[in-house]
Amino acid sequence: MPASVPGARSVPHGDAGVIFPRVRLRIATCRPLPEADPDEELLIAALAARGVRAHAAAWHEPREWDEPVPTVLRSTWDYVHRLDQFLAWAERVARAAPLWNPPAIVRRNAHKSYLVELAAAGVPVVPTALLERGSRARLGDVLAERGWTSAVIKPAVSAASFGTRLVRPGETAAGEAHLQALLSERDVLVQRYAPAVETSGERALVWIDGALTHAVRKERRLTGDEESVSEAVPIAEDERALALAVLAPHARELLYARVDVVRDEDGRPMVMELELIEPSLFLRQHPPALERLADALTARLARVPRINGR
Repeated sequence: MPASVPGARSVPHGDAGVIFPRVRLRIATCRPLPEADPDEELLIAALAARGVRAHAAAWHEPREWDEPVPTVLRSTWDYVHRLDQFLAWAERVARAAPLWNPPAIVRRNAHKSYLVELAAAGVPVVPTALLERGSRARLGDVLAERGWTSAVIKPAVSAASFGTRLVRPGETAAGEAHLQALLSERDVLVQRYAPAVETSGERALVWIDGALTHAVRKERRLTGDEESVSEAVPIAEDERALALAVLAPHARELLYARVDVVRDEDGRPMVMELELIEPSLFLRQHPPALERLADALTARLARVPRINGR
């Protein structure tokens, strides 16, 4: 059984209920996609089986968004290159019709400074240093001050491994050049490298409509790498507890989420990412999660006022 977040709203699953033959939904994406979205066709087909006409639309195509139609954010993976424009778009779309996940969540989650905030609140997080754009910070100093031997450098606004580089001992010069190039344009995270990525692995825990549904193991991914994930794997109890605690403050606002975790040197799970905007949900790996998402969207669409062609 999926584990529920206290306070989350959910709807019955496994029964699509009343069919609304003219219900419409937009699935926000980007064009061109930097990589294929394996969730998209599965979700469109599952919604069609429930009487929902869904189609994918690039968020940056202006004419597409003139009509007020409910929208679910999915593969908008190029927003990292024009964040202000994307946030303004999300606000505009949500004023006309529901947007899932909503703009307040999108705005809070777009900049990975949330990791520093989670750590300050006592949540186990991969140790992270946040460096502001234009900072004179030096990688060697960051590593020395924290006693790290290896680190991952990534932009604070990033998706699909954009700008992500692993720096091992002896690679500080190359890492320094990468850091300074990023800092000239954007805020940057430097994170202690977690060796467990190569053993127990990074685990992506998927949450849909109030419950954790499944997890996959993700292989380490740097700039230029293709995503490689396992089939669905069980969620360990300590991973489950951490994910539910992190999601609880946002539960009433969320349709979907993904919590990526890795274990520390003592075997305890830490948060690597809290993905609330456009995460892959690995629906192929666990068909019940696909059904849960399609049911949840159908139920939400049924509650939308008559702006949706019904």
